[in-house]
Amino acid sequence: MEKTVERREDRSARQVRALVLTALLAAMACAATMAIRVPTPTGGYVNLGDAVVLLGAYLLGPGWGAAAAGVGSALADLLGGYPMYVPATLVIKAVMAALAAGLYRLLGRRGGWTFAVCGAAAEVPMVLGYWLFDALLASFGGRGFSLALAGAAAGIPGNLVQAAFGAAASALLAAALRKSAFVRREFPHL
Repeated sequence: MEKTVERREDRSARQVRALVLTALLAAMACAATMAIRVPTPTGGYVNLGDAVVLLGAYLLGPGWGAAAAGVGSALADLLGGYPMYVPATLVIKAVMAALAAGLYRLLGRRGGWTFAVCGAAAEVPMVLGYWLFDALLASFGGRGFSLALAGAAAGIPGNLVQAAFGAAASALLAAALRKSAFVRREFPHL
């Protein structure tokens, strides 16, 4: 009986810890997205959020990492004046984090290059997702979807710059954090 109670307490403590870390990384993703914004010609902006989204995925894993990425990034859109992007960002960033974390776990710890490969692969749904969502928004204005797709392609270069920066920055941060014995102990999957 005593061991059962201890196991329940351990499980409960792990769940609380995961929830707190998820909330912390969601807040960090929101802050990183809003802290420095470099405007793009298409009306959007390049930011630091993807670096935190990917780092959170590596630290928390696919489920909790996706929750932190989606909620934090969507909150940044809501607070930053882009409410129409909240649903798309919630899904796109969650998929991005789940893909990065899942691929990282599949490939295993094979060196710092693994973070770069996983980050680059995870940025593909971001670029494609925002391209399609921008086209969907533009097509509501009376344009045909194919014409809207062509117009929305103007946002792809800015998203590619953000993708490259996010993948590179998160790879460097994750590789540096993995060198810490404390981080390895607290985040054994990193």
